[in-house]
Amino acid sequence: MKPRLFQRFLRFMSERRILADGRMLELYPPFLFMRIKVLEVDREWRHVRIRLPLNAISRNPGGVMFGGYQAALADPIAALACARVFPGYSTWTRAMQIDFEHGGSTDLELRFEFSAEMEAQIRETLAREGRATPSFEYGYFLQDGTRCTRVINTVAIRPRGYSRATTPPAPQSGVD
Repeated sequence: MKPRLFQRFLRFMSERRILADGRMLELYPPFLFMRIKVLEVDREWRHVRIRLPLNAISRNPGGVMFGGYQAALADPIAALACARVFPGYSTWTRAMQIDFEHGGSTDLELRFEFSAEMEAQIRETLAREGRATPSFEYGYFLQDGTRCTRVINTVAIRPRGYSRATTPPAPQSGVD
């Protein structure tokens, strides 16, 4: 399938809610080959948990998870959450910092939370300035619950049609 045709197919599936968001994320080609498993994602993306398996492909020569695997999965999560919470806006990752605190020696679990307080701050900024650039902190955890990777992801939230937007806004439920 040509890339553009596949992108249109995924957009079609997403807009019609044929598959749950978690399943759509699992089927997204880069993540399909990484064999991620969405453990939890609520309808508005306020709580997200995803397992990133450690296997022969994701393991680096040191025996732990490649940092690039972790970065690839962590990259869109905050922006996707913002697209669901603020559907009238375009969202994308503006910057991301990763601190590898411990080696990822087991399957990893990405844990993302979008708090009500953060939402209120963003809404206030959007009302005042028409745009926002919040930063979210989340991470990857080993099977024993130890955080091994700290992620700080800054998301650009801009008005729909913003001239420098790099991604389209999330579909609005029943409205377009």
